[in-house]
Amino acid sequence: MERVGDRRVARRRGFSSHIRSTQDSHVSGTTVLGSPEIRLAPTQKLQFSMQKGRGRTSRIRRRKHLRSSESRGVNESYKSEFIELKKWLKNRKFEDRNLTPARFPGTGRGLMSRTPLREGQMIISLPESCLLTTETVIRSYLGVYITKWKPRPSPLLVLCTFLVSERHAGDRSLWKPYLQILPKTYTCPVCLEPEVVNLLPKALKAKTEEQRAHVQKLFTSSRDFFSSLQPLFVEPIDSIFSYSALLWAWCTVNTRAVYLRPRKQECLSAEPDTCALAPYLDLLNHSPHVQVNAAFNEKTRCYEIRTASGCRKHEEVFICYGPHDNQRLLLEYGFVSPCNPHACVYVSRDTLVKYLPSTDKQMNKKISILKDHGFIENLTFGWDGPSWRLLTALKLLCLEAEKFTCWKKVLLGEVISYANEKTSLDVAQKICHHLLEESSAMLQRVSHMKDEEVSLVSQLALVETLWREELKVLQASAETLASVHTTYLASPERLGSPPVVGVT
Repeated sequence: MERVGDRRVARRRGFSSHIRSTQDSHVSGTTVLGSPEIRLAPTQKLQFSMQKGRGRTSRIRRRKHLRSSESRGVNESYKSEFIELKKWLKNRKFEDRNLTPARFPGTGRGLMSRTPLREGQMIISLPESCLLTTETVIRSYLGVYITKWKPRPSPLLVLCTFLVSERHAGDRSLWKPYLQILPKTYTCPVCLEPEVVNLLPKALKAKTEEQRAHVQKLFTSSRDFFSSLQPLFVEPIDSIFSYSALLWAWCTVNTRAVYLRPRKQECLSAEPDTCALAPYLDLLNHSPHVQVNAAFNEKTRCYEIRTASGCRKHEEVFICYGPHDNQRLLLEYGFVSPCNPHACVYVSRDTLVKYLPSTDKQMNKKISILKDHGFIENLTFGWDGPSWRLLTALKLLCLEAEKFTCWKKVLLGEVISYANEKTSLDVAQKICHHLLEESSAMLQRVSHMKDEEVSLVSQLALVETLWREELKVLQASAETLASVHTTYLASPERLGSPPVVGVT
C-alpha cells in the first residue's frame, strides 16, 4: 500500500511563517532586503532583529515546525480521483471523518489524520458493500462463466480476472473510482527487470524466480478460461488478458488484499478463499513500529481497524502488515522499511560451512542432523547479533569429534565446552565479515549500474536501499560479536553462562 479546506489555510500560514524567517536570514549589515538604499541606526537594527524572532524561544519553535513539516503530508483530498472515490464510497454507505488522502515524504501516498487519534480508537470501519471479494465477482456479469467452468477456477484467478476486465472497461466500470487510484505498475521483484533481479540477495532472488514461475503458470493454465470470456468483449481476448495484465492484477491482490475468514464457494476450487480488496483502507501504509487490531466484524458487517497507539493531528496513520523482515516486505509488497526492527540478513548453507574445516569427517552427518531438526533454514544476523538458531547450528557444526555425541544437548541450548563456544563465535564473526564485504561490493555494483542504466534507476534504487539496510544490520552484528569477544571469551570462568547474543 501507498505504502481542504481549513487545513489548507493552516498550511499556508505555516508556509508564510517559513518565508518570513527565510527573508530574515537574508538581512545583511544595515541593509533591509529589497531596499538597499535604506539604512538603519544600530539601535533600530537591534530592535528589528529581536522583533523578527532571533531569541531562543523562536529557534525552538522553528525547529519544532521543521520537524513537523518533515513528517506532515500534503493533503490530496482535493484531487479529482479522490473526490470521485469519496462519492463512490458514500453511495456504499461509507464516510470517513478521521482520515484524508495525503502524500508524505518517504512513504508516498497514504492517509493522514484529520484529528488527534486516541489509543484504541476506531480509525476506519469499511462496510462489506465496499469490499471486492469472490462473491462480488460471482454476482457480476462474469458469474455465469465462472460457475460453469471446469476445472473450477481458483479464488485468486477469479479476483484477477475481474480486475483485468474492469480495468479494460474504463469509464464504463462501476469500480472505476477505485481502479483509477490503484498503482499503474508495481515494484515487487516479480516485476523487476532480470538484470535488476540478479542484484538481489541469493535467497530473495530464488524466491523471486519461484514467484515469477507461479504467475507464469497461472497465466498459462488460465488461457482457456480467458478464451471462454470472448463473448463479453469486442477485442481479441489475448489483447485484454495478456501476461502483463494478469501480472498487474496478481500484484494488486497480493500487495493490497486484506484477510477474511475462509468462505466456501461451490463453483471455486478448494484453495482458501480469504482475500478481499478494501478500497480506501488499502491506502494505509506499513510501519513496523505500530500495532493495530484489524478484522472483519461479523456483527457490523464491516472491516474494522483500531489503533493500539495514539496519533497526532495531520500525521500519517500507519498499520502493520506483520513482523516481516525487509526481504519479505520487498518480495510481497515491493518496498523496504528503513530501520526495520525485524530486519535480518540470511545465511545460506554454502556460507554456513565456508569457514569450517574441510577435513571434518562428520560434517555430512552434522548437516543431516541440522536438516532433520529444522536448523538449516532461517539462519540470520539481526540488530542484536547472530540469531540463536544460527549460533546453535554453528555450535553443532563446530563440535569436536570426541564431543559429537553431545549434539542433542547443543540443540537444547546447553554449553558443551569453552572451546566449542569460542570456535562457533569465531566462525560467526568470519561469516559476518564475509557478508559485510559482500554487501559493500553489491552496493558498488548497484551504484555503477545506476550510472549506466538510466532507465532502471528507480528499480536499482530500491535494491540499493535493501543492501544498505542489510549492511547496517551486519555492522550492528559485527559490533555485538566484537563485544562478546572482549567480555565473555576473555573470561573462561563464565562458561556456565552462555554469551547473551542472538535472537530466536
